[in-house]
Amino acid sequence: MLKLNKLQVRLGTNEFNYTLQADANRVSAILGKSGSGKSTLLNVIAGFLNAESGELCWNDQSLLNLAANQRPITTLFQQHNLFSHLTVAQNVGLGIHPNLKLDENDHQNIRQVLSEVGMEGYDNKSAANLSGGEQQRTALARCLMRKQPILLLDEPFSALDESTRHEMIVLTKNVITKHRLCVILVTHNEDDADRLDAVKYQLSAGQLKLQTS
Repeated sequence: MLKLNKLQVRLGTNEFNYTLQADANRVSAILGKSGSGKSTLLNVIAGFLNAESGELCWNDQSLLNLAANQRPITTLFQQHNLFSHLTVAQNVGLGIHPNLKLDENDHQNIRQVLSEVGMEGYDNKSAANLSGGEQQRTALARCLMRKQPILLLDEPFSALDESTRHEMIVLTKNVITKHRLCVILVTHNEDDADRLDAVKYQLSAGQLKLQTS
Protein backbone atom coordinates (compact mmCIF):
# COMPACT_ATOMS: atom_id res chain seq x y z
CA MET A 1 0.00 0.00 0.00
CA LEU A 2 1.11 3.53 -0.86
CA LYS A 3 0.14 5.92 1.89
CA LEU A 4 0.20 9.70 1.90
CA ASN A 5 -0.70 11.26 5.23
CA LYS A 6 -1.01 15.06 5.47
CA LEU A 7 1.76 15.43 2.91
CA GLN A 8 2.29 19.16 2.55
CA VAL A 9 3.97 20.81 -0.43
CA ARG A 10 4.57 24.52 -1.04
CA LEU A 11 5.24 26.03 -4.46
CA GLY A 12 5.59 29.80 -4.22
CA THR A 13 2.37 31.05 -2.65
CA ASN A 14 0.53 27.79 -3.35
CA GLU A 15 0.12 25.15 -0.67
CA PHE A 16 -1.05 21.58 -1.29
CA ASN A 17 -2.07 18.92 1.19
CA TYR A 18 -2.36 15.29 0.14
CA THR A 19 -3.84 12.35 2.04
CA LEU A 20 -4.70 9.07 0.34
CA GLN A 21 -4.20 5.31 0.47
CA ALA A 22 -3.55 3.46 -2.79
CA ASP A 23 -3.64 -0.34 -2.96
CA ALA A 24 -1.75 -2.75 -5.17
CA ASN A 25 -3.64 -4.05 -8.23
CA ARG A 26 -5.76 -0.90 -8.24
CA VAL A 27 -5.84 2.53 -9.85
CA SER A 28 -6.29 5.66 -7.78
CA ALA A 29 -7.29 8.53 -10.07
CA ILE A 30 -6.58 12.18 -9.24
CA LEU A 31 -9.08 14.46 -10.96
CA GLY A 32 -8.90 18.23 -11.09
CA LYS A 33 -8.54 21.29 -13.24
CA SER A 34 -5.24 22.49 -14.69
CA GLY A 35 -3.17 24.11 -11.96
CA SER A 36 -4.94 22.28 -9.15
CA GLY A 37 -1.78 20.42 -8.12
CA LYS A 38 -2.17 17.06 -9.87
CA SER A 39 1.30 17.01 -11.45
CA THR A 40 2.76 18.40 -8.23
CA LEU A 41 1.39 15.33 -6.45
CA LEU A 42 3.13 12.98 -8.89
CA ASN A 43 6.38 14.93 -8.62
CA VAL A 44 6.48 14.71 -4.84
CA ILE A 45 5.68 10.97 -4.90
CA ALA A 46 8.39 10.40 -7.52
CA GLY A 47 10.92 12.42 -5.53
CA PHE A 48 11.31 15.38 -7.90
CA LEU A 49 9.84 17.77 -5.31
CA ASN A 50 10.37 17.87 -1.56
CA ALA A 51 7.53 17.85 0.95
CA GLU A 52 7.42 20.31 3.83
CA SER A 53 5.90 17.80 6.21
CA GLY A 54 3.76 14.68 6.43
CA GLU A 55 4.26 11.04 5.50
CA LEU A 56 4.87 9.18 2.25
CA CYS A 57 5.19 5.43 2.78
CA TRP A 58 5.24 2.26 0.70
CA ASN A 59 4.33 -0.81 2.75
CA ASP A 60 5.00 1.19 5.93
CA GLN A 61 8.49 2.25 4.84
CA SER A 62 9.09 5.97 4.37
CA LEU A 63 10.12 7.13 0.90
CA LEU A 64 10.82 10.73 1.85
CA ASN A 65 14.53 10.25 2.47
CA LEU A 66 15.09 8.32 -0.76
CA ALA A 67 16.33 9.96 -3.94
CA ALA A 68 14.10 9.70 -7.00
CA ASN A 69 16.16 6.89 -8.54
CA GLN A 70 15.95 4.88 -5.30
CA ARG A 71 12.17 4.89 -5.03
CA PRO A 72 10.12 1.85 -6.17
CA ILE A 73 8.39 4.00 -8.77
CA THR A 74 8.25 4.49 -12.52
CA THR A 75 6.25 7.02 -14.54
CA LEU A 76 4.39 6.95 -17.85
CA PHE A 77 4.05 10.50 -19.16
CA GLN A 78 1.66 12.12 -21.63
CA GLN A 79 4.71 12.86 -23.75
CA HIS A 80 6.30 9.45 -24.17
CA ASN A 81 9.87 10.83 -23.84
CA LEU A 82 11.32 8.48 -26.44
CA PHE A 83 14.57 9.27 -28.26
CA SER A 84 13.79 9.34 -31.96
CA HIS A 85 17.36 8.48 -33.00
CA LEU A 86 17.28 5.21 -31.03
CA THR A 87 15.55 1.93 -31.81
CA VAL A 88 12.56 0.65 -29.89
CA ALA A 89 14.75 -1.85 -28.01
CA GLN A 90 17.24 0.86 -27.07
CA ASN A 91 14.49 3.14 -25.78
CA VAL A 92 13.13 0.31 -23.65
CA GLY A 93 16.64 -0.60 -22.46
CA LEU A 94 17.14 2.92 -21.14
CA GLY A 95 14.76 1.95 -18.34
CA ILE A 96 17.47 -0.19 -16.76
CA HIS A 97 20.77 0.94 -18.32
CA PRO A 98 21.08 4.64 -19.24
CA ASN A 99 24.44 3.82 -20.89
CA LEU A 100 22.72 1.16 -23.04
CA LYS A 101 25.29 -1.51 -22.18
CA LEU A 102 22.80 -4.33 -22.64
CA ASP A 103 23.68 -8.03 -22.45
CA GLU A 104 21.76 -10.92 -24.01
CA ASN A 105 19.65 -11.39 -20.89
CA ASP A 106 18.64 -7.71 -21.08
CA HIS A 107 17.67 -8.13 -24.73
CA GLN A 108 15.62 -11.18 -23.86
CA ASN A 109 13.76 -9.20 -21.18
CA ILE A 110 13.22 -6.35 -23.66
CA ARG A 111 11.68 -8.76 -26.17
CA GLN A 112 9.44 -10.14 -23.43
CA VAL A 113 8.04 -6.75 -22.35
CA LEU A 114 7.62 -5.65 -25.96
CA SER A 115 5.57 -8.77 -26.61
CA GLU A 116 3.53 -8.00 -23.51
CA VAL A 117 2.52 -4.58 -24.87
CA GLY A 118 1.82 -5.80 -28.41
CA MET A 119 5.14 -4.67 -29.91
CA GLU A 120 6.68 -8.05 -30.69
CA GLY A 121 9.17 -7.81 -33.55
CA TYR A 122 9.62 -4.04 -33.22
CA ASP A 123 13.04 -4.30 -31.49
CA ASN A 124 15.09 -2.73 -34.28
CA LYS A 125 12.50 -0.29 -35.59
CA SER A 126 13.40 3.38 -35.27
CA ALA A 127 11.35 5.23 -32.68
CA ALA A 128 11.01 8.07 -35.20
CA ASN A 129 8.84 5.83 -37.38
CA LEU A 130 6.31 4.80 -34.72
CA SER A 131 2.68 5.88 -34.56
CA GLY A 132 1.40 7.66 -31.46
CA GLY A 133 -0.02 4.45 -30.03
CA GLU A 134 3.19 2.53 -30.75
CA GLN A 135 5.21 5.24 -29.03
CA GLN A 136 3.05 4.99 -25.92
CA ARG A 137 3.26 1.19 -25.92
CA THR A 138 7.05 1.47 -26.13
CA ALA A 139 7.07 3.91 -23.21
CA LEU A 140 4.91 1.49 -21.20
CA ALA A 141 7.33 -1.33 -22.01
CA ARG A 142 10.17 0.82 -20.67
CA CYS A 143 8.23 1.24 -17.43
CA LEU A 144 7.75 -2.52 -17.16
CA MET A 145 11.49 -3.11 -17.66
CA ARG A 146 12.16 -1.35 -14.37
CA LYS A 147 9.99 -3.88 -12.49
CA GLN A 148 8.81 -1.37 -9.90
CA PRO A 149 5.58 -1.90 -7.92
CA ILE A 150 4.31 1.70 -8.22
CA LEU A 151 3.31 3.16 -11.59
CA LEU A 152 2.50 6.86 -11.98
CA LEU A 153 0.39 7.80 -15.01
CA ASP A 154 0.58 11.47 -15.98
CA GLU A 155 -2.24 12.10 -18.51
CA PRO A 156 -0.90 9.18 -20.60
CA PHE A 157 -3.90 8.90 -22.94
CA SER A 158 -4.83 12.52 -23.59
CA ALA A 159 -2.83 12.92 -26.83
CA LEU A 160 -4.25 9.75 -28.43
CA ASP A 161 -7.21 9.44 -30.77
CA GLU A 162 -10.30 7.71 -29.36
CA SER A 163 -9.62 4.29 -30.87
CA THR A 164 -5.98 4.22 -29.76
CA ARG A 165 -6.97 5.63 -26.38
CA HIS A 166 -9.36 2.73 -25.83
CA GLU A 167 -6.69 0.19 -26.86
CA MET A 168 -4.15 1.71 -24.47
CA ILE A 169 -6.60 1.73 -21.56
CA VAL A 170 -7.42 -1.96 -22.10
CA LEU A 171 -3.70 -2.77 -22.35
CA THR A 172 -2.91 -0.76 -19.22
CA LYS A 173 -5.64 -2.57 -17.27
CA ASN A 174 -4.19 -5.93 -18.29
CA VAL A 175 -0.67 -4.89 -17.29
CA ILE A 176 -1.88 -3.61 -13.91
CA THR A 177 -3.63 -6.90 -13.18
CA LYS A 178 -0.75 -9.09 -14.35
CA HIS A 179 1.89 -7.26 -12.32
CA ARG A 180 -0.37 -6.22 -9.42
CA LEU A 181 0.77 -2.63 -9.75
CA CYS A 182 -0.17 0.21 -7.45
CA VAL A 183 -1.19 2.95 -9.86
CA ILE A 184 -1.73 6.68 -9.42
CA LEU A 185 -3.42 8.23 -12.44
CA VAL A 186 -3.53 11.99 -12.97
CA THR A 187 -6.18 13.03 -15.46
CA HIS A 188 -8.77 15.67 -16.25
CA ASN A 189 -10.86 13.03 -18.05
CA GLU A 190 -13.18 11.19 -15.69
CA ASP A 191 -14.03 8.66 -18.43
CA ASP A 192 -10.41 7.42 -18.35
CA ALA A 193 -10.72 6.86 -14.60
CA ASP A 194 -14.02 5.02 -15.02
CA ARG A 195 -12.62 2.76 -17.76
CA LEU A 196 -9.77 1.82 -15.42
CA ASP A 197 -12.22 1.10 -12.55
CA ALA A 198 -10.34 3.65 -10.48
CA VAL A 199 -10.92 4.93 -6.97
CA LYS A 200 -11.46 8.63 -7.69
CA TYR A 201 -10.15 11.64 -5.77
CA GLN A 202 -10.93 15.28 -6.49
CA LEU A 203 -8.14 17.83 -6.05
CA SER A 204 -9.40 21.35 -5.45
CA ALA A 205 -8.11 24.35 -3.52
CA GLY A 206 -5.00 22.38 -2.65
CA GLN A 207 -6.97 19.62 -0.92
CA LEU A 208 -7.43 16.00 -2.00
CA LYS A 209 -10.84 14.46 -1.29
CA LEU A 210 -12.22 11.00 -1.99
CA GLN A 211 -15.02 11.15 -4.54
CA THR A 212 -17.94 9.12 -3.25
CA SER A 213 -20.31 9.43 -6.20
